[in-house]
Amino acid sequence: MSRLEAKKPSFCRSEPLTSERVRATLSVLKGIVTSCYGPAGRLKQLHNGLGGSVCTTSQSAALLANLPVTHPILKILTTSVQNHVSCFSDGGLFTAILCCNLVENVQRLGLTPTTVIKLNKQLLSLCTSYLKSEACGCRIPVNFSSTQILLCLVRSILTSKPACMLTTKEIDHISTLILRAFLLIIPENAQDHIILGKSIIVPLKRQRVIDSTVLPGILIEISEVQLMKILPIKKSDSFKVALFCVSLSGDLSDTGEGNVVVSYGVSLENAVLDQLLNLGRQLVSDHVDLVLCQKVIHPSLKQFLRTHHVIAVDRVGVAVMEPLSKVTATVCSLLLCNRNDTAWDELKLTCQTALHALQLTIKEPCVLLGGGCTETHLAAYIRHKTRSEPEGILRDDGCTQTELQLITEAFCSALESLAGSLEHDGGEVLTDGKYGHFWSVQADSPSVVNWPDVLSRCGCGLYSSQEELSWSFLRSARPPFVPQTCLPCEATDSAGNLTLDCFTAKLSGLQVAVETANLILDLSYVIEDKN
Repeated sequence: MSRLEAKKPSFCRSEPLTSERVRATLSVLKGIVTSCYGPAGRLKQLHNGLGGSVCTTSQSAALLANLPVTHPILKILTTSVQNHVSCFSDGGLFTAILCCNLVENVQRLGLTPTTVIKLNKQLLSLCTSYLKSEACGCRIPVNFSSTQILLCLVRSILTSKPACMLTTKEIDHISTLILRAFLLIIPENAQDHIILGKSIIVPLKRQRVIDSTVLPGILIEISEVQLMKILPIKKSDSFKVALFCVSLSGDLSDTGEGNVVVSYGVSLENAVLDQLLNLGRQLVSDHVDLVLCQKVIHPSLKQFLRTHHVIAVDRVGVAVMEPLSKVTATVCSLLLCNRNDTAWDELKLTCQTALHALQLTIKEPCVLLGGGCTETHLAAYIRHKTRSEPEGILRDDGCTQTELQLITEAFCSALESLAGSLEHDGGEVLTDGKYGHFWSVQADSPSVVNWPDVLSRCGCGLYSSQEELSWSFLRSARPPFVPQTCLPCEATDSAGNLTLDCFTAKLSGLQVAVETANLILDLSYVIEDKN
């Protein structure tokens, strides 16, 4: 008889964020995600001591899925980020780092959670209104008559994932294929309501990346023997296909609930085979050309169909069943190659992210400047608005202008620190006093220098250091200024290689980061059941 233990009381902690252990744990998570951020982000290798697969990645989707998190506050943060990534694919690290920065910065102020949350919501509303406005200086409209902006968006996503281990030439090649695959799933006669098709990624591991290609339609793997038997068959223009998602092997494992009653002297196997052959005769009489089965086809049925010149392919798998069932929609196959399994897994995830970003761009035909420039520009804009129009922000919230300025500085510092996370090699980070863009200087640059001599272009690639600009260190004290808004058309048209971010994914990431930070800051008790 097993011994019964008394139920343990729940463990209750008040004011969890005041605990040094909680702060240290949050700081560790911030360090992990921050070190992964951007094209120069450091890779993480995740595995457990009991063996199993090893994951090498810098992407939030793979990182958080394999990172064991036990503390309730960290679970809130990681779950919020994972939910965002499941909806938008991109911007997971952006969301996690910004949330950590906001929580960390606000803790130093000593303001009440109610005041912090109210003002954070006001600043978030200010950000979203500006980013959605025509006057926004970091938003570029997408012209679908040209592929330049779309190609820059895809290339930016690929460049930001170093675990794919791609050269510049390979990035250009894969970017072109992803864009081609995206265009292939758009219906030719698209009206106001567009129903996109599906892109299927077909693995070709341990092959050259440059051998990757895109084919219209669905690619189904068959043996060379089957192929040689299929090739001589001449078919008319019409091609009939029969698709089965159930097993045609003749086994009785899928009979469901209840009993099977078999009469004396009847062979169950022969009876099932007769039914399968009857099905085969019906397929032949209906002039079906191709039979596809998700599971297994009985060898006798296969032979019967083959003798009647019907192509039979089984074990096609669940991955292609949905597009096969909608084959009269637009479907394409992306044959994706990479050198090894780890790099291929990372590249597949990146290609899915890029395809999703392109699909989101149809709904919101615009992109945001990347490379840290949106974050620093937005910080400059918020500082200016809160100094010049504090009454319009405070309204009836019961907060003072001093509290607004404190929260504004914490909010803007969180954005600027996020942009600074792109620098991993000890270099200096700057911002200019005209556009509010992000600039990076190599670590080995002289301390006293003429900035245009060591700077090339801003983080997004839109502006050159040869313009008449003034720079200051990103984390230094500087007076607020009005960043230039309303991007000129010629500026975006002339730029050939911009770093861009998905508008919808980044806007959602900003909202999730602020709302999650507010939720964490509002926690008064954590109650854990230890049973």
